Amino acid sequence: MLINPNTSTATTAMMTAIARRTLGQDLPIRGVTVARGPLMLTDPAALRTAAPEVLAAGLRAAAEGDCAALLVGAFGDPGLDALRATTALPVAGLGEAALLEAAADGRPFGVATTTPLLADAIAERVAALGLAARYTGIRLTAGAPERLSADPVLLLDRLERAVRACAERDGARAVVIGGGPLGEAAEALRARCAVEVVAPIPAACRALTHVLMTA
Repeated sequence: MLINPNTSTATTAMMTAIARRTLGQDLPIRGVTVARGPLMLTDPAALRTAAPEVLAAGLRAAAEGDCAALLVGAFGDPGLDALRATTALPVAGLGEAALLEAAADGRPFGVATTTPLLADAIAERVAALGLAARYTGIRLTAGAPERLSADPVLLLDRLERAVRACAERDGARAVVIGGGPLGEAAEALRARCAVEVVAPIPAACRALTHVLMTA
């Protein structure tokens, strides 16, 4: 089950569709939108607000018994640690999975995203995962996240500029797109950029598949 920590059902549908394309027919996935919270997770306070809602959704799924794994559909991974501590289900988060995949084999990697108020939280997450030595830094898009999310063409252009800056100025060999709602743009950028672009939703799906197949 994919849990969307913001209250946009359209975002849930988009992220679930990407997860289904990644997983194929073997591992069916269901998307769930949290009952309460912000429309976008753009700052640390929003992540804190989302965490208990993610935990509640995950616990309901575990209690129903029809769910084999949980995917937290936000780059900040709200509620991820709490879910792992309180359920026996495998749990993946977009941020953790994408960062680990980008840093595989010792590659230098960066992050391109639209949320400047989460830059410190992303750096802290990188450090907590033991990846700080490989982290080339973050590049941010120009413009408010809300405005960019309403204009897919502009969003793609600004994110592409950020990805190229990560590679050309910072020396990143892989660039993570930092945001679940940026899933479609991340998919498009993989074909537009020479550097490897790590899309967070497929990365989390691959992490879950690995856990399920090796359990």
